[in-house]
Amino acid sequence: MNLNKTLRSVGILGTGSSLPEKIITNYDLEKIVDTSHEWIVTRTGIHSRRIADDNTATSDLATEAALKALKAANVKAQEIDLIIVATVTEDMAFPATACIVQDNIGAVGAAAFDLSAGCSGFLYELAVAKQFIAAGVYNKVLIIGAETLSKVMNWNDRNTCVLFGDGAGAAVLGPTEEGSGILSTHLGANGEGGKFLTLPAGGSRMPASVETVEQNLHYIKMDGSEVFKFAVRAMGNAAKKALELCDLGVEDIDYLVPHQANTRIIAAAAKRLKLPIEKVYVNLDKYGNMSAASIPVALDEAVRNGKIKKGDNLVLVGFGAGLTWGSCVIKW
Repeated sequence: MNLNKTLRSVGILGTGSSLPEKIITNYDLEKIVDTSHEWIVTRTGIHSRRIADDNTATSDLATEAALKALKAANVKAQEIDLIIVATVTEDMAFPATACIVQDNIGAVGAAAFDLSAGCSGFLYELAVAKQFIAAGVYNKVLIIGAETLSKVMNWNDRNTCVLFGDGAGAAVLGPTEEGSGILSTHLGANGEGGKFLTLPAGGSRMPASVETVEQNLHYIKMDGSEVFKFAVRAMGNAAKKALELCDLGVEDIDYLVPHQANTRIIAAAAKRLKLPIEKVYVNLDKYGNMSAASIPVALDEAVRNGKIKKGDNLVLVGFGAGLTWGSCVIKW
């Protein structure tokens, strides 16, 4: 949806991220499952991933990322009107992880809710937050993508355990000068493909039982080939759509910050856009796929490394469980 003249411009005022200290390399995984460093790198581009310890929950990583984003934005927690946490690994079914974060950071008075859109979660919450601020309903919104996917991983399944990692990324959104900030957002979903990436048990369809535990149904299940085919199409098309919505072309992109799932998917998206790979930010090799945390962690890292500068045109794009996709154009 495009901004019109009656709405306020909305931008990112500050970013932050949090990563567990523990690193598991491909060589570590060689000792656990039938795989190899070469096999993983060739097919995914991943060299290592961060893994939360037993005492660290999603809200813990989300809280640390939130505090860093608030500091970067020079915004106090009490100024936040709304907190959204995008996650598929919430601390528990309820209360919402966002409510736990609200309490942790002392954002008294802020509304709070979780959002589930898989790896597209940060783009979905960014679009939602933008509407509230643009319409003048709220002034400051804190959005967080946070995951502890290691908690729902079958470490005996070599097709999934090599892919995912834990982390959190956050951003504070607020009004900005006209012509800057979020220029366009685009969201989409195809529920028919939802069966290709699931966590089957634990919900109302299949409540927890001895049988669901014995059958490993509380772990991620994925049809990798189907998700791959969907991702290659979705990433490029979504990025193009967001550019069309704000009348920009590929030549106007300074940086593409994609969901960090697979280097082959990222390369295919860049090729589809005819975008030089030098303009694509990739940190997948260090962290693996952190689902809703991937894009905000990459964005925060790129900002702190000085890769992204004021006035740059950024395209954020991702895909995820649902199946979902999303994209966004930002003038930094």
